[in-house]
Amino acid sequence: MKKPVILAVDDDEQVLNAIDRDLRAEFRRDYRVLRASSGAAALDILRELHTRAEPLALLLADQRMPGMEGVELLGKSRDLFPEARRVLLTAYADTEAAIRAINNAHLDYYLMKPWDPPQHLLYPTLHDLLGAWQAQHRPDFQGVRLIGFQWSPLSHELKNFLAGYLVAFEWLDFETNPAAALLLGSTAFTAADLPVVVGADGRALARPARSELAEQLGLPSQPKADLYDVVIVGAGPSGLGAAVYGASEGLKTLVVERGAPGGQAGTSSRIENYLGFPTGLSGAELSHRAWSQAVRLGAEFLAEEVRAIRVQDGYKVLTLGNGAEVRTRAVVLTTGVSYRTLDVPGIDRLNGAGVYYGAARTEARSCEQQDVYIVGGGNSAGQSAMYLAAYARRVFIVVRGKSLAASMSAYLIEQIAGTPNIELLPFSQVVEVRGEQHLEEVVLQIGARTEARPARALFVFIGAKPSTEWVCHLVLCDAKGFVLTGRDLVADPRYPTSWKYKREPFALETCVPGVFAAGDGRAGAMARVASAVGDGSTAIKFVHQYLDE
Repeated sequence: MKKPVILAVDDDEQVLNAIDRDLRAEFRRDYRVLRASSGAAALDILRELHTRAEPLALLLADQRMPGMEGVELLGKSRDLFPEARRVLLTAYADTEAAIRAINNAHLDYYLMKPWDPPQHLLYPTLHDLLGAWQAQHRPDFQGVRLIGFQWSPLSHELKNFLAGYLVAFEWLDFETNPAAALLLGSTAFTAADLPVVVGADGRALARPARSELAEQLGLPSQPKADLYDVVIVGAGPSGLGAAVYGASEGLKTLVVERGAPGGQAGTSSRIENYLGFPTGLSGAELSHRAWSQAVRLGAEFLAEEVRAIRVQDGYKVLTLGNGAEVRTRAVVLTTGVSYRTLDVPGIDRLNGAGVYYGAARTEARSCEQQDVYIVGGGNSAGQSAMYLAAYARRVFIVVRGKSLAASMSAYLIEQIAGTPNIELLPFSQVVEVRGEQHLEEVVLQIGARTEARPARALFVFIGAKPSTEWVCHLVLCDAKGFVLTGRDLVADPRYPTSWKYKREPFALETCVPGVFAAGDGRAGAMARVASAVGDGSTAIKFVHQYLDE
């Protein structure tokens, strides 16, 4: 396999020599490092790489170059290598141009010159960018392959599971890709068994359950220890925050996640308001970084579902979906929320076959040059609209109100207004969806009129409900299913006997001592990634206090 290419461009010979030297010193084992002294020369190299089908991983370009500025070069490179990571090399005076380029040229990062020492100011950033590129890049494939039907809900579920764990996989549509039939013929299965997952070792699974697929991928499903200090149920931002702090502070920490790391935030196509990431990043990237960090610090992960929880002899005992039991001294519930379903005729039959809840990034490419509809006016809907606009012919945002101002961040509203193939439909709602095997039409009520429109996909973001139905028999939940914690247990007159112990509950403690709740599933929580991470880390502080009693 050809090595991916890193291309550095700068008209200043000394700077070009320096960046070339530093890149080769760190990356030459895994990448081929090329250089160019002008934007025109760089475009020639890019065209030649494209003709030879050689992958470009990273393009670094100086801003101030005669003939073609760096921002212009980075923008033009997207036509040839849309997935390559783009970095602008700037002086202090060019930072304003760099910030504008984040949106206009889809810049991934900008680096201030000089970057000495590179071990601190250059390599960490480039390693992160190259790691993200590797997670998305699809070379001549030798890994996991998924054969299925485009309109199969189970195929959609399996794609999301693999993508959530950042497992590089090749999707082969049995109806349109001749290679799918050839690969299926090499297994013991037929078209009636689809979807089929073929591992890198050639072992095939037909219509696998998540636990089967997790086992094939090498994800653990059995606990390694007899007793843990803390078990975290859910690996969204709150759970991952708790895992990082729990493991780093010496607690024997286990995280149990039934889906994929990141929870609802992990499906976000772009998070641009999280502290420390000025160019934004996808929810999957953020989740994978946090997951890797927690594992490095000593946290243990299980790809399983928690079915039940009970208290026995002061310990908390969790029963997993595979029948295994886990004993722990403390529990942090970070189960998060799930999207509310749209209750209109035809919706259930088409779920996963053109109707999707959440961003469904795995389906974006199948929307190429088609019309898609988004229901909802929050940030998740806006982020999804921006992502889909890169593929779809037109993206329509359906909202009941007159605008997005009441529910969406200003930066997203501004980006949407500047994207010509996104259209807002105010005072509108979806009243029906139609289609035989897959979504074909959405029926809209726009003001006083009703009209049917052709649609390739419908993405739904209409609020969330807590994923706590399995635990509300043990801990106290409010009328909507959110878990009550801390002062709510003693100060709210509606729950006069919810706390029965001498001490007051800790701030994130439920009515069961040693069982804490954090993140979006907790009553009163703020639905933001940063606050969820803070909730999870704060919960660990109170776990320590509980364990020290």
